[in-house]
Amino acid sequence: MGRTYKTDAVVLRSIRYAEADRVLHLYTLERGRVNAIAKGVRKTGSRFGARLEPLTQSNLLLHEGRGELHTVSGADIVASHAAARADAYALAVGQIGAEAVLKLHAEPEPQPRVYEGLCRFLDLLDGPLERAPDPQHDGLGLAFQLKLLALAGYLPHLVSCAACGSPGPLVGFSPSAGGAVCAACLHDAGGFRLSAGGVTAIEALLERPLAPAVLDQGAASDALRVVEETYAFHGGFRLRTLQPVR
Repeated sequence: MGRTYKTDAVVLRSIRYAEADRVLHLYTLERGRVNAIAKGVRKTGSRFGARLEPLTQSNLLLHEGRGELHTVSGADIVASHAAARADAYALAVGQIGAEAVLKLHAEPEPQPRVYEGLCRFLDLLDGPLERAPDPQHDGLGLAFQLKLLALAGYLPHLVSCAACGSPGPLVGFSPSAGGAVCAACLHDAGGFRLSAGGVTAIEALLERPLAPAVLDQGAASDALRVVEETYAFHGGFRLRTLQPVR
């Protein structure tokens, strides 16, 4: 029989399916990750098309049947984030954040703080951004990913050496130890060096409310590597949107 339900959701990814349908990867307030199919959405004149674009926040009417894919039967836009999609830089930052949510919070269970953080992130993408040389090093995007890691249980330990507990100075980061490490533990913990001020910059991104941020080149590169190596070690994945263009 199945049942129909309403939920607030953000479209993280949209994939063409069959002749006129789309499969949607959604992150919802009430259920966490949900996969759904929007039938006929690619047809000219579809009433759902603009309401289900990637990064759009909508109130959806979904039908849960026997299969894995729920069916979209209604959609009302809450926030279109058309401004972010129209800006290539902001769109790229948004796609990185969306993929991070998909990979880190992939289970169909509610995580209200993840959903609220995602909505805040997308709202900020619509406004003025402190632009980095490329989207991968964007301060807002890196801050969002670090906060997602914390919500997933991978909060980096930054106040003392994660390997031996010494107060430092902390000169590197070890994914296996779960945080910053001192010089004596750097090699044994399988870590990598951080630039001067790298630990402080990463700590600030975690502690401050989510907002556009200006990072110097060293701090941005440090934060990006911390994020990527934590994904790889604890999650066993690397984001496609963070791979360099060849």
